[in-house]
Amino acid sequence: MVNYHKKQREFLQKKIELNQLSHAYLFTGAKEIGKKEFALEFAEFVGCKFPDLMIVKAEDGGEIEISQIRKVQNFLSYKSYHGGYKIVIVEDAEKMNTEAQNCFLKSLEEPKGNTLLILISTKPDILLPTIISRSQTIKFFAPKDLKQNPEKFEKEQKILNDLLSVAGSNFAEKFKYVKNIDFEKENATDILEVMQKYLRHLLMIKIGVEKSETKDTNFQKYSVKDLKKILNLVEDISQKLNFTNASPKLALEILLMEL
Repeated sequence: MVNYHKKQREFLQKKIELNQLSHAYLFTGAKEIGKKEFALEFAEFVGCKFPDLMIVKAEDGGEIEISQIRKVQNFLSYKSYHGGYKIVIVEDAEKMNTEAQNCFLKSLEEPKGNTLLILISTKPDILLPTIISRSQTIKFFAPKDLKQNPEKFEKEQKILNDLLSVAGSNFAEKFKYVKNIDFEKENATDILEVMQKYLRHLLMIKIGVEKSETKDTNFQKYSVKDLKKILNLVEDISQKLNFTNASPKLALEILLMEL
């Protein structure tokens, strides 16, 4: 198994020893902390391998559609090739559209044989409550010594610095910032994720969990209530961008008005 997430590994190993594995698990936590790798290695640990393992993910950054979930149902309708578990791993499960989620519920409600469904999500709140209630949630946290992709780190720092440079400015500067974004090359959800991560950092400062840095000076006026309000707005806008034809330009303009 992966070197990180020891508690999660021990929990699942104990369930195997007691023959108490659930038929569905929801792995939640931040991006790029090893949830998918953990799921794949866990599948290997229980002896599941091709062709008894199926991975479902959104194509080209879009949605996971009902046609993909119907393929899951067809996959699960056959007996295991190796005589053990049949496992389905759904990456970014929150990207299942409503039809796909409702279809997926049937597999959750009527598990067949040694079936194991693993949903991986950074935004489980977008999933239907019935999916969450029928899955056992396992939370994953970023290890302190987890090495971040240097290119990703550099990109996030640039986005954050650009945001901080206009956060306390007037409306004209904020509109200029959004106008200069090339949305053909820049993904609005990446900007929202950086903003969300930073706002959570500010919230941790307010409740005394993290220490303030020089760059945080302009945000000392924000209360816990203010930060929670903006975080909720970020979540709402993020969902609209993922599941509707909402304009990323307009969405960012609305959000910046709150900063």
